[in-house]
Amino acid sequence: MGQFIDLKAADGRVFPAYVAQPAGAPKGAIVVLQEIFGVNSHIRSVADGYAAQGYLAVAPATFDRVKPGVELGYTEADMGEGFGYKTAVEALPAPGVLQDIQAAIDHAASAGKVGIVGYCWGGLLVWRAAAALSGLSAAVAYYGGGVTTPAEVARQPQVPVLAHFGDQDHWIPLDSVEVFRAAHPEVQVHVYAANHGFNCDQRGSYDEAAANTARERSLAFFAQHLA
Repeated sequence: MGQFIDLKAADGRVFPAYVAQPAGAPKGAIVVLQEIFGVNSHIRSVADGYAAQGYLAVAPATFDRVKPGVELGYTEADMGEGFGYKTAVEALPAPGVLQDIQAAIDHAASAGKVGIVGYCWGGLLVWRAAAALSGLSAAVAYYGGGVTTPAEVARQPQVPVLAHFGDQDHWIPLDSVEVFRAAHPEVQVHVYAANHGFNCDQRGSYDEAAANTARERSLAFFAQHLA
């Protein structure tokens, strides 16, 4: 079990992040970026899982600039509320929430090399972080909503990237995934027989087989690049 701590962004804003410590000396660090549902029990369990694998895990509250303390479930109403917060964060003047993610990376660096993983909106933020932020050694994006749009495809990652997609994801059309793959041959792209949110065991779209395979690939990727 981890705990919330306060981090400070470059503009002086203080915001919370959930931090999970490994049992022994960390073999590196993973920044975990939330979906549109906040740093909820699922995201905390993801961070705990990476800590159990030996990493310091840091999950910044990326909604804090527009709405502190967000912790939603996965109902249709929750989805609408979370989408509203995401839209508000996306509308912030640059660099917006990226400076909070940078603060999380900087904090995590005390444990060694830093990787970053994100889900849904967090996957999109991972892609942006891989292109724009400093201090990262690897990035893993799960079904990053918007990653396959032309504006995002135009970004150039500065670190190795692994991207997971589902072939039944109506938010991310498969043809756009293929365009992304063609534009970024340096990115490891994996497509699963699964829907959006397949990693989250609290969602109806959870797919255990896809989640387990994606997790194994992610852990191997981090082991390779954070050693």
